[in-house]
This record gives sequence, structure tokens and C-alpha cells, in this order.
Amino acid sequence: MSIVSLEAGPLSLRVSTRGGLVLGFWRDVGSARTALLRPCLSDDVDALSSSCYPLVPFGNRVKDNKFSFEGSDYHFRLNTDWDKHYLHGEGWQADWSIGRRTPTSVELVFAHEGQGTPYEYQARQRFALDEQGLTMTLAVENRGQRSLPFGLGWHPYFPMTPKTTLLAPARKFWTEVEGWLPGHQTEIPKELDFSSPASLPQHWVNNGFEDWSGEALITWPERNTSLHLTADAIFKHAFVFVSDTTFDTSFKRDYFCFEPMSHLANGHNMPDLGGLKVLKSGEAISGSIHMRPSSI
Repeated sequence: MSIVSLEAGPLSLRVSTRGGLVLGFWRDVGSARTALLRPCLSDDVDALSSSCYPLVPFGNRVKDNKFSFEGSDYHFRLNTDWDKHYLHGEGWQADWSIGRRTPTSVELVFAHEGQGTPYEYQARQRFALDEQGLTMTLAVENRGQRSLPFGLGWHPYFPMTPKTTLLAPARKFWTEVEGWLPGHQTEIPKELDFSSPASLPQHWVNNGFEDWSGEALITWPERNTSLHLTADAIFKHAFVFVSDTTFDTSFKRDYFCFEPMSHLANGHNMPDLGGLKVLKSGEAISGSIHMRPSSI
């Protein structure tokens, strides 16, 4: 495991080759340091305790760990001991290698050869800081012989204070059913309508938002700070996650997740693939998100 630290003006970032994880993203103003992503308690953490992790070759779950595509049936082997579904691809559990590096940027690379899944691919992450913000780029190339549906996503954890608000306009909402799977598409409930700045609910949330605008604004009034997140057009959807003490016994309403995704959960089993992109051998997709903090 290697740790890379980047700095640019008031901003700093730490990433790990284990899981391709972000370990922290901070902004210094005077003598005050503000965490813009949930900081890790140590460098030796897994993805679920990190600041952010990649979702590749797609994010979320596939119902019953199987799908059919172009006349063939495909299956996934479980990759956790606590979820009955194969989850989030391999990147978040893999060892990445360091590619190109500068004082303000680093590239991480990972190749998967298909064990436990039908996917063979190479993934790349690039983290680039400037004095205004952070750009994270994720790319995946199909290295297998068959065409398959691919997707991209990020799973960042943001600090949550009592007065935190989220602005993230979207068009539709997906309910959640047993197994942490998507249920059906519906109108966005009032308490989860982030078309204007709104607080996060005081209960479990684990839902997909369809046709997200590609922009989000997180505001922490107590910290006099906001974070503007923008995403490339490939990220048409998003997930919002608020944990509870049943899922995470240490949860203290101190973080939430806003996850830009190129596709809907369980897209493999939707007629239109839910936004997943079919890649032939050698084809690739990529996308970036940008996070820019400011004082309020």
C-alpha cells in the first residue's frame, strides 16, 4: 500500500493505492482546516471507512447476481460477507498501482481479469488539484473479448453537521426494496426533494435519483463553507445515502453520501440498461467530477 499526498494552494488531498481510496480532502483558511470529505481515522482503512471510493466497472447491485445480454447468461460471485449481492465492482477492494504523478496530480491504474465476474477491464483514476478545487477522473476499458455493459461512479462521504443542506436537482426517484435493491420509479418525495437546498432526513436513506442535473451544492453553515460539485454529462444519475445505527453501529449522523453515477442500480436487468454503456473489446468510457469549495 502506498499513500500519495497532493497540495495546491489552500487544498490538500491524500489517496491510497489500496482500494484506490481517497483518505481525505481539506481546505485551509488561515489557521483553520476544514474537511471537505469525511476524513479517515487512519491510513489503514477499507472503502467503507474511507473518504471516497471508485465504482467500476459499474456501481451498486445486480438483482440475483445475474443478467442476460446478447443471448448469453452471466453470473457474479459475491465479493463481501455481509451483502447477498455482488457489490460495486472490484476497484474498491483492489490494489491499484501508481501511474503518472506530479506535485498536484496522480494517476492510479488497476486491471481485472474476470475472476468471479464476466468482466475483464483496465480502470484508471486521476486526481488533480489546483488552488480552486479537485478534479477526479475515472475511466474503464473493456479488455475482454465480448461486448458487455459498463458503468462508472463515485462513492464520496461528506461531513454532515446539524445544519448541512444539499442542493441536487433530479427528475425521478427510485424506491428501495429488500436486499438494498431498487424498487420502482416514482415522483420524488417531498422530504427527499433537493431541487432547492434541503436538510438530509433523520432516518435511513438509500435511493437512486434519475436524471440528475449534474450539479450539487453542499453547504455547512456552521463551518462557513460550501462545496460545489459538477459532473460530466456521463453522470446522469445519483444516489443519496444516509446510514443508521443498524447498518453502522458507530453512525452519529456525521456523514452522508452523494454518489454520482453513469447508470441506475440494477441497470443490467432493465430493457435500456439503465444508462450502462455497451463497450466492445478495446472500447472505453470516462468521466470526471469537480469539487470546488468556497466560503459563505
